[in-house]
Amino acid sequence: MICGVKTNIVTSVEISDGYAHDYHYFKSLVTNTAENGFKMSEVSADKAYLGGENLLTSLRHGAIPYIPFKSNSQIQTSYGPKSELWTRMFHFYNLHRDEFLEHYHKRSNIETTFSMIKAKFGQRLRSKSLTGQINDALYKVLCHNLCVVIQSVRELGIEAAFTNDIAPEIFRPNPSSRQK
Repeated sequence: MICGVKTNIVTSVEISDGYAHDYHYFKSLVTNTAENGFKMSEVSADKAYLGGENLLTSLRHGAIPYIPFKSNSQIQTSYGPKSELWTRMFHFYNLHRDEFLEHYHKRSNIETTFSMIKAKFGQRLRSKSLTGQINDALYKVLCHNLCVVIQSVRELGIEAAFTNDIAPEIFRPNPSSRQK
């Protein structure tokens, strides 16, 4: 999941089994967030997402990646030097650790978002089938986002404008079927 830092709105989510490696989901989460119209200036993620491809994905979408380096991370490998981006972020991480961690700390918002969802809608998935469990988890995220939009309208004065342009045809009323 990826979320905003001000409202904790979930901008992209993917469901995987409990044993899937997180690294491979980063690119699609960031790309989906950008394609959904969210402007990103920073992306904070834990060490599981550290890799040149993920760093580059963030930059391609206008966001500076704040992903901490592992204790064994190096700028030189047996194959040669890492990318310029990797090297620059590695030096920034090591030479300006306090500033880096200030930005990285925003990652705690995702933990807050998970906590908000679990507190409001429960920790357990009630469905027995895998498809039902996936739908159950996605419904919780959808309901969380609806609550966040309502809260943002009331507390932050954000105007929510909904149009029929984004609704699929099946949800649009058919003018010829109106009752008289």
